[in-house]
Amino acid sequence: MAKTPTQTINGKAFEYALLNDFLVRLQPKTEITVIKNDPYRTAKKCFETLKESEQGKYRLVSSFAVNFLIDIEPRLSNGISDKDNLQLEIVSDLQGQSGDVRDVLAIRSLQKWEIGVSAKNNHRAVKHSRLSNDINFGEKWLGIGCSEEYFKEIKPIFDGLAIQRKESNATKTWKSLGDYHTTTYIPVLDAFKKELIRLDKVNPGIIAQRLVEYLIGNQDFYKVIKGNNKVEIQAYNLHGTLSLPFEDIKPKFKMPKLKLPNRLIEVVYEENSKTTLLVTLNDGWQISFRIHNASSRIEASLKFDINLVSSPHTLFTNHLSTNV
Repeated sequence: MAKTPTQTINGKAFEYALLNDFLVRLQPKTEITVIKNDPYRTAKKCFETLKESEQGKYRLVSSFAVNFLIDIEPRLSNGISDKDNLQLEIVSDLQGQSGDVRDVLAIRSLQKWEIGVSAKNNHRAVKHSRLSNDINFGEKWLGIGCSEEYFKEIKPIFDGLAIQRKESNATKTWKSLGDYHTTTYIPVLDAFKKELIRLDKVNPGIIAQRLVEYLIGNQDFYKVIKGNNKVEIQAYNLHGTLSLPFEDIKPKFKMPKLKLPNRLIEVVYEENSKTTLLVTLNDGWQISFRIHNASSRIEASLKFDINLVSSPHTLFTNHLSTNV
């Protein structure tokens, strides 16, 4: 059985710590149900594998984040009646494939209301998407298929990798290829760059918005990033559903709505880089796409590490220090 990577364990443990702190803080105030599904059981198990001292750190960071969220989301604490149950749930990773990046949900069905939290443990990447002969990134990310020209450009590269993998019985390494950044990464990135620009040109005003929605999520959510002795909270209020009042109870702070882009300005290589493209959109959005091999051994696919470089000034960000 394959060993679960430490980063995955820590990420799942953080999801459990957040859900559990919501439960502890809100149980005295409102009726709560925790959905004990497979993702919940996995996250709980990951949390329990941590040393007690580490569990304490996770609880501390979670308590800071949850306290803040309770202040700005009055519907967490307040129900219409005893039947207005608050449901807490950890969602499956499969949700992310459909553009929903939230990990922990708080739902009030009676109010037709929910908020979600994306939990990040010491990393800020927004997506880890792949490119290969079989992946139509235009269709998958943007709902508009890539051209035949794009697949004609990348096919010889990925076919060559597939042959070398097969002939070596999956033992040949990337290092054995020499300067594979130049021979493999750059041609793939060039094809990706050309296709993204083409898609934007053929579908004006659509691609920029859909790209951001795919990368950061098509639902409003809070991103909670756990660091060492600190926590950062970002509010992705794309559709205006965050920090809503409950009857006459107002949030302590009203989250500004985040403006989505509608224009792709440029796609260029990062300075002195053979691995990273910078995609600049209007309204202050810039995204980096760093391509890399996910394994030391050759595979017929490549992976993107995608990060938000800059965002509109209306993206609410709060840094909390957990030093006590």
